[in-house]
Amino acid sequence: MTHPLTHLDEAGEARMVDVTEKRPSVRTATASATVRCAPHVVELLRDGSVPKGDVLAVARIAGIQAAKKTPDLLPLAHVIGVHGVDVDVRVADHGVEVLATVRTADRTGVEMEALTSASVAGLAVIDMVKGLDRSACLAEVVLQRKEGGRSGTWTRESLGGPA
Repeated sequence: MTHPLTHLDEAGEARMVDVTEKRPSVRTATASATVRCAPHVVELLRDGSVPKGDVLAVARIAGIQAAKKTPDLLPLAHVIGVHGVDVDVRVADHGVEVLATVRTADRTGVEMEALTSASVAGLAVIDMVKGLDRSACLAEVVLQRKEGGRSGTWTRESLGGPA
């Protein structure tokens, strides 16, 4: 089944979807991001000895702030009440894994807020370690799960894709 592109009007022009008539409901979305960096940086992250400071704390705060700033960055995103943001940042053998969960009770979902949160948290990691590893990169940003709204619950696993 083909779904119409809701951000385009009848003439094919970009528009912001009107959600005025929708009822607010509880909605949650979780996104992940992977930052790949060199083994020596992973060791510094594990030791907490990156010269710029607490990389993981900066990434968490950056992710929280990014979720709240999403409509400033994405021109067709709605301004919604971001009522909760959890950003989990952990060191892995290949670099850093970010998991961002955003919650609201509003008229539209928070998928873009979760993706923005995970992305910016990952970029904050890169900013903190770029002097140590110019090859550090944001390797993957994906929506993992969304709950609420008209379409209900969706998980990445439900598509048979990687978690």
